[in-house]
Amino acid sequence: MTEAATPLKLTLYVAGQTPKSVAAIRNLERMCAEHMPGRYEVEVIDLRQHPQLAREHNIVAIPTLVRSLPVPVQKIIGDLSDQEKVLVHLKVED
Repeated sequence: MTEAATPLKLTLYVAGQTPKSVAAIRNLERMCAEHMPGRYEVEVIDLRQHPQLAREHNIVAIPTLVRSLPVPVQKIIGDLSDQEKVLVHLKVED
């Protein structure tokens, strides 16, 4: 399986419905639909509902996007509004 064919496993850590969290969710959904159709799996975790996961997963700021597959793990902090930066860090090629 080539790297391009490996689906991305993404986890977005947010804190409820704050403006930055909502923006991060919206930006991630748009980028996935436009640049990675069918090549991603996204899980959104609300740290207000599961605060223990912040420590377990080494999340120090929110929102944080974690790409766990393919390795190596990549973390991107912020609302994901800089699409070019996010795509470079995720190593997404159109």
